[in-house]
Amino acid sequence: MATDHRGDVGGVKSVGRALDVLDALAGSEEQLGISELSATTKLPSATVHRLLCTLVDRGYVRQDPVTRRYMLGARLMRLGSPAGRLLGAWVTPLLGRLVSATGETANLAVLGDDQVVYIAQTPSPHRMRLFTEVGNRVPVHSTAVGKVLLAFRPRRVAAGVVDRQGLPARTSRTITHAGAFTEELERVVAQGYALDDEEEEDGVRCVAVPVFGIGDGIAAMSLSGPASRFNPGGAQAWVVPLMLRVAAEITEQMMGEAPPFTVDVAPSVADRHGGVQREGE
Repeated sequence: MATDHRGDVGGVKSVGRALDVLDALAGSEEQLGISELSATTKLPSATVHRLLCTLVDRGYVRQDPVTRRYMLGARLMRLGSPAGRLLGAWVTPLLGRLVSATGETANLAVLGDDQVVYIAQTPSPHRMRLFTEVGNRVPVHSTAVGKVLLAFRPRRVAAGVVDRQGLPARTSRTITHAGAFTEELERVVAQGYALDDEEEEDGVRCVAVPVFGIGDGIAAMSLSGPASRFNPGGAQAWVVPLMLRVAAEITEQMMGEAPPFTVDVAPSVADRHGGVQREGE
């Protein structure tokens, strides 16, 4: 039986325009009005209004009853878990490359409700290893992934998280002063990676790098392991460049373009099959 595709062009165009509106709302830290959405999407105000009516009716967009401005709706949360599982399955082989090269556990995490949410993990082959369940939530300020997730966002986002969650001590090494935490975020941006030096859990170290194009524009990829064999010096020397290579590959596949920064990878990893460089090596 022949299929009539005469309405397909208009239908596809409407879907694309609706996605443009959702992208504009997702990219804003504030509620947006019709005129702002029209300027961002380059769509006529009447078209934006018509699309918003449908999206509000379906629950994908919410209109503030006081300001009459728009924000993403709660129904999008229903897509979060399946989307996260699919993304996790897709990046698992890439995380596996890190595990094979370093011998430590690799993770991918995003920011959700002011906390770190793990969406993928490939465990270390060692009997003594770090394990975090996918979907598990941990604090932002005491973890390397959390530092990355805040460092590459506007500072007002980090300030809001600190105001709401505070900076409680998780170990004796946790940063608990707002000024020091801001300095730490600036350091992360400058060097391109973050460290958790037993700040979340005694005896555990972690290094994380940004992955762009995921989870509201930024995700964090990390390697974690026992402090007894995970040496920050070794991580900085050769693990971080390796991680940035993999992160750049994920970014390019997600966004279709290179990440917003490049890294020179000088050290060779060919002779580093035994895991992260240990103290004294």
